Amino acid sequence: MAGGRGTRLRPYTTSLPKPLVPIGDRYAILEIVLHQLAACGFTGATIAINHMGPLIRAFVGDGARFGLRVDYAEERVPLSTIGPLFAIRDRLPEHYLVMNGDILTDLDYADLLRTHVASDAPLTVATFDRTVKVDFGVLEVEDGRIVRFAEKPTLDYRVSMGVYAMSARSIAAYPEGLAFGFDQLMLDLLDRGDLPASYHFDGYWLDIGRPDDYDEANRIFDAVEPILMPRSVPEPV
Repeated sequence: MAGGRGTRLRPYTTSLPKPLVPIGDRYAILEIVLHQLAACGFTGATIAINHMGPLIRAFVGDGARFGLRVDYAEERVPLSTIGPLFAIRDRLPEHYLVMNGDILTDLDYADLLRTHVASDAPLTVATFDRTVKVDFGVLEVEDGRIVRFAEKPTLDYRVSMGVYAMSARSIAAYPEGLAFGFDQLMLDLLDRGDLPASYHFDGYWLDIGRPDDYDEANRIFDAVEPILMPRSVPEPV
């Protein structure tokens, strides 16, 4: 998914789409992801484009330099994070990965897909533990009275990494052209009792969503480059 405007990452995305912003002055984010997919044994990828799509198409081309066959799904209007899939169902295999185009991680994409296929779940979400520090005193109130207080607590959450393994049945019912997000798909699956699976990951993960995240990625890139950039390409999975 590479069609968003990247508004949270401005001013960096004023002249470049977010998947093409440089990391470590050497690679675009999308370039790293495509090399990783090839190293995990994937042979093809479809990139959903909209905002500044011609720049992404010019940079990636047919994918040959990454060892992949790359084609494109061009959004005429924004279709959110799942909607672009509805128009390319006939090009998708029974099981496949969907991911945001702005993620830095050393997640084993092939193992995620294998685990998903074995689970028989409609959707498997790569998940990560995050700790959030609240900068205020937190109150719990009942009937107008404070019954519990915590000063600047830390809260632990399991969050979506923006990488999913999916099966064809999970999107079979939706019409082409519908703007539809991952959050809506999750709620629909939960409502009908077709429960998604979690693939817990505890390696390196950084979502390049805000300027602070982008600055951090560049600051530590030399240290994490060896785990992000593959050195060899295995046999296809």
